[in-house]
This record gives sequence, structure tokens and C-alpha cells, in this order.
Amino acid sequence: MNTSVHEIADGVYRLSTCLPDVATGGFTMNQYLIDADEPLLFHTGLRGMFPLVSDAVGRVLDPARLRWISFGHVEADECGAMNEWLAAAPDAQVRFHRLGCMVSLEDMADRPPEPVDDGDRHDLGGHVIRTVATPHVPHGWEAQVLYDETTRTLLCGDLFTQLGDGPALVHDTDLVGPALEADGVFGATALTPSTAPTLRGLADLEPRTLALMHGPAFVGDSAGALRELADAYEARVTRAVAS
Repeated sequence: MNTSVHEIADGVYRLSTCLPDVATGGFTMNQYLIDADEPLLFHTGLRGMFPLVSDAVGRVLDPARLRWISFGHVEADECGAMNEWLAAAPDAQVRFHRLGCMVSLEDMADRPPEPVDDGDRHDLGGHVIRTVATPHVPHGWEAQVLYDETTRTLLCGDLFTQLGDGPALVHDTDLVGPALEADGVFGATALTPSTAPTLRGLADLEPRTLALMHGPAFVGDSAGALRELADAYEARVTRAVAS
């Protein structure tokens, strides 16, 4: 396996590794590195992937400079290598919303995490990052996304997960169909009455770029894609209630 590196927005890098045996056509594991005065890594990758991801980070900046680590929720592919990164970067700290720190990360992280509140804004030095709590969207009580206000990039974790290995960046293509197809395979999305409203709230941020963890980054009508996904999930909830 190898990890590719592409700049998908100004100072925002997609690090992508395709796992060929997870699904037909493979399945991508992506991390996003924000190159700023205080560099931030969103998703650490699996613990076993640390050498690959560390090498990929090193093509952009010295991994020891990493200051912040964050992710969408507590799951091995999102934060499995968290403590390897804390060991490799002496000033690094996990930054996560308060609930996730309380229920998991204060125990799991080798250094105390920095808890933040929903809506917290932090200037990394060149990029302003907002934390948005998204409980159970797409899954996980402690789920969150990060929004880079500077480049209008939504680091959206498992939202829009799709199968296969494709280009690093796509423009105005269908994201919802492949996401629903992947849901049919994995059944990973938690469908509740709050799912659609949460997605519409993310659409109201008017992001330009969607940084998917499993799939390509997307540039175009990102708000429209989020609203279309909300409509699709809302229809599924309505059908389930009616039946």
C-alpha cells in the first residue's frame, strides 16, 4: 500500500490510502492535514497505518511540528494511531468537543486532551477552525465535524462514505447515490429524527469543499449535496416510521 498526498484547498492536504480488500474496488482511508502555524491532523488512521501516514505528513511538513489532532468520532480508523502521533510530536494534543473527551479521550489519550464546546472557533495561524458537534451523525454519540472557515472546507468524517478508489478531488458530481450505496453495504448511518436537521445545519455553513474520509474530496455545490443527503435520509426515516 502507499499513501498519496494532494492539496485539495489552500493549505489543506488529503492523505489517502486505498485498502484493496475491504470492499469490491477497494476502500479509501483519508486523513486531512492543515498546514498552519499550529498544524492540525484530522483523522490519524489505523494504528498499523502510522508509518504510511507519518511518511505522507512528512512530504508536507515535519511531523514533529504537529500541534493538534482531531477526528470525527472515536473509532479505530479515525483515531487508532492517536498515541503514536502524541509520541512523535512532542507538542501535539488531541482537540475534541467536551463530550468525547469526557466519555473516552481523557482515558484513552496518553496526554490530556483539550476539550472544546460546540461552535468553538480556534485560529491555527492562517486557518480558523470551528468545531461542530453532530451527535449520532453519521454515527457515534460523540460525533463531530470541523469546518475550516478560511478555505470553507468541511472536514466531514464518515459523511458521504463511498466504496472504491477514485480521484483525489471531484467537481459537481453525485455524492448522494454512492453514499446510499455504501450505506446498503455497511449499514453505518444512524437514522434518527435529528439526522436530516443536523445535515441541513451543516449546509447552512455554505462550505465550498467537502473533505470525505472515505472517498474523494468534493468541490462544488456542497450545501446542495448536504441538503440532498438530508432529504434522502429523512425519507428513509419517514418510511421506517410508517411501516
